[in-house]
Amino acid sequence: MFESAFQDGVKRPGTREMTAMLAGLMALNAFAIDAMIPALPDIGRSLNVAEENERQLVVIAYFLGFASTQLLWGPLADRFGRKPILACGVILYGIFAFLCAFAGSFPLLIAGRVAMGASAAVTRVLVVAMVRDLFEAEAMARVMSLVFMVFMLVPVLAPNIGQLILLFAPWRAIFLVLGGYAFLMLAWSWLRLPETLHPEFRRKLDWREISSAVAETVRDRQSLGYTLAVTISFAGLVAYISSIQQIVFDAFHEGRFIGLVFAAIAAPMALASYMNSRVVGRFGLRRVGHSAAAAFALVTAVHAIIALAGFESLPVFIGMQALTMCCFAFTSSNLGTLAMENMAPIAGTASSVQGVVGTIGAALLGFVIGQQFDGTATPFVVGTALCATGGFLVIVLTEPTRLFERLNADEKPDSSGLTEDLA
Repeated sequence: MFESAFQDGVKRPGTREMTAMLAGLMALNAFAIDAMIPALPDIGRSLNVAEENERQLVVIAYFLGFASTQLLWGPLADRFGRKPILACGVILYGIFAFLCAFAGSFPLLIAGRVAMGASAAVTRVLVVAMVRDLFEAEAMARVMSLVFMVFMLVPVLAPNIGQLILLFAPWRAIFLVLGGYAFLMLAWSWLRLPETLHPEFRRKLDWREISSAVAETVRDRQSLGYTLAVTISFAGLVAYISSIQQIVFDAFHEGRFIGLVFAAIAAPMALASYMNSRVVGRFGLRRVGHSAAAAFALVTAVHAIIALAGFESLPVFIGMQALTMCCFAFTSSNLGTLAMENMAPIAGTASSVQGVVGTIGAALLGFVIGQQFDGTATPFVVGTALCATGGFLVIVLTEPTRLFERLNADEKPDSSGLTEDLA
């Protein structure tokens, strides 16, 4: 399958380079979100934002923009191919990042953030679609886990990079760095990324075909169910990203440690993504994904009990949140793969539909949770527990007869991981 996917004569990259490239493209989003967190107080002061909770809009606006264009990028990529559409989106991301750097008002900055997110949505849609072009089932989950492993390392670095930039330059310099990074990824992907769209899956830009593909995505019980489960679970991550600056600065009064807090929570998440790539081939998507979702609900429930009992502290918060993010890493990779499992002929459009539902739903739920901040971490912790529990319940309703299912009888467990070179 991998052999037939490359039709444009580009010398195909090896496993490590392909993983790093796809992760680097998706990391455009993580850098755009996480690098801003240390700068939120400076942005508020510079642009006269009186209400502290309104600073969360810098994060939420990006998510809303990210959701707004995914239904555009998917059909375009199914018609014209992955590579040229990806390049267009990354170019626009770089341009809007530079425009944000020179925004003179908070509304203009928010508009620029929406535009950045709308442009960067191409990376979410096409990275998932390209992996689906090339791999199936457990193999797809392993590759996505490796991509997310690299991608999840970004939150370890991004806040510290943001803080480092702020030591030498104003917050606007962060956007200049983001724009430069975008054009660096553009050059790398254009030179080295092959076209992965199978010729037989190329679709016309016909409203009836697009509507049919959208309808097929939402009618498929597995696609819809796992998309909703990921959406509800992902809301906890959005709430974390939008609230963590206030939690560390205002709830625990340890703002100087914001970078270390991010690193301590995100590093185990990256390790969990790597571990998922090693175990999913042996035990199967459902057994690993369902078990992780159940653990996600259990860990967050325990954390909520601790917070409600008044025993929350910064070390406890870091430890419990790190466990939460480990569970989330296992959950998101496998549930996202299960959502795409039946969607090979319409991978681009299906990825778009699932991305729109997931991003808008998670952004709105995460924003509601973030707005409940009352000077303590309790509203966030309880909100995350509700999201994790809701996500697991949706899984139960989606496939009640296949919970924790092993590999099918005719499938052989694969514990080797992706050790072969794609070259």
